[in-house]
Amino acid sequence: MQITDLATEQKLLPLLRQAFRPMFLFGAIFSTVAMLLWGLALAGQIKLTPFANVLFWHSHEMLFGFVSAIVIGFLLTAVQNWTGLRAPHGNSLLFISLLWLSARLLLLFGQDLPLYLVASVDLSFLPVCAYLLARPLIQVGQQRNLFFVPVLLLLTTCNALMYIGVYTERYDFVQLGSQNAVWLITLLMAIVGGRVLPMFTANGTQTKKVEPILWLDRLALASLWLIFVVHFFALNRYLPTATLSALFAVSAILTSWRCLRWKIWITFKVPLLWSLHLAYWCIPLGLALYSARYAGFNISNSIALHALTAGAMGNMILSMMARVSLGHSGRMLKPHAVMSLAFLLVLAAAVSRTALIWLFPSHTMQWLWLGVGGWILAYLLYVLVYFPVLTTPRADGRPG
Repeated sequence: MQITDLATEQKLLPLLRQAFRPMFLFGAIFSTVAMLLWGLALAGQIKLTPFANVLFWHSHEMLFGFVSAIVIGFLLTAVQNWTGLRAPHGNSLLFISLLWLSARLLLLFGQDLPLYLVASVDLSFLPVCAYLLARPLIQVGQQRNLFFVPVLLLLTTCNALMYIGVYTERYDFVQLGSQNAVWLITLLMAIVGGRVLPMFTANGTQTKKVEPILWLDRLALASLWLIFVVHFFALNRYLPTATLSALFAVSAILTSWRCLRWKIWITFKVPLLWSLHLAYWCIPLGLALYSARYAGFNISNSIALHALTAGAMGNMILSMMARVSLGHSGRMLKPHAVMSLAFLLVLAAAVSRTALIWLFPSHTMQWLWLGVGGWILAYLLYVLVYFPVLTTPRADGRPG
């Protein structure tokens, strides 16, 4: 469908033609800077004094700074394909990019600023993007993808809980907000991954697409929704640990079953595929670790949490950015060879942050630094390789 005039498009800065361009680029750059600052602070090389405190800043910014940018870049790009209507571009895309950037600067340098100022700027980003997403979906009457809008608003609620925790000096509120954001983003990964992985795998390996088993998909996603609801309303404080362990175990089994059907073993020659598959496998791994933790095994919340954040989110985001950036810029889906190294580095960062710390806790600081270094190098490689892709017109001359 012709949704924009090519002559009009050529007057736009390429970076502002599709949401994935600024959001992926700025999000990836920000993640390397934020992780570098976090690593230097851990090593005692710098005294980092962001808004609230360093721990709040790290957990908040990796979720609501980095991950939110990539989620929005993906959704506000995909909505054009879903609806056939022009997605946010030009001034509207510039506005949300500057809004996102303003929040990052306020949180990094706003330690002396009033909470209401920092919070109001940061909390406005996702609702504005939700409106821009909802408008074309409602205009064409597409119901299937409209659920992403309330999910973005729920993420905003999780963000608000973190600020409420700072205001009331209640660390449990801060943790409630960040943990619920992790459950919600995990659910998003499960939904989006379940939609695209079978198709990507079939196309990339020239094999027959694995058709979904509807009851399995619905049960797997329902279990993740239930985990979110239980934690969002803090019901986990009142449920027996055996019940929570069983819930996570069932969710891990159902999610693993879905993954297994997609045949990761046929993807090992295609980096854009095996990286996505491995990222998705980190979801049932994280769920299994939580199940074991509630069952009484010596697994910290941090270890299980980072299987979902550093593992699933870190790997899936890098893989999806690498693929989407090529596909939506009119290029072949063959990434630069160095991206295979980037995929391995972010995977190594996740292993270092979870398995190695768990198995060899006496070397925790070394594993933390190794994880930080792997993440920085992986996302820096993405920035270096994809900067020209994201800042120049489409290779095929089409708008976007």
